[in-house]
Amino acid sequence: MYTLLSQIARFLPSATRVAPIHGVAHSLMERAEAGAGRNPHQAQELRDAARAYLSVVR
Repeated sequence: MYTLLSQIARFLPSATRVAPIHGVAHSLMERAEAGAGRNPHQAQELRDAARAYLSVVR
């Protein structure tokens, strides 16, 4: 659980520097896809974090 929260916290400051279409959830999903072959567990955590972020924002 700590890993999931740390991944989310790492992307929150960068959300102000990107366009809305490339927000936090987009960045999390991109990182999940990029690392899926090397660490599937972490990729799933990133996907879950993106879904959690979107459920809070919407």
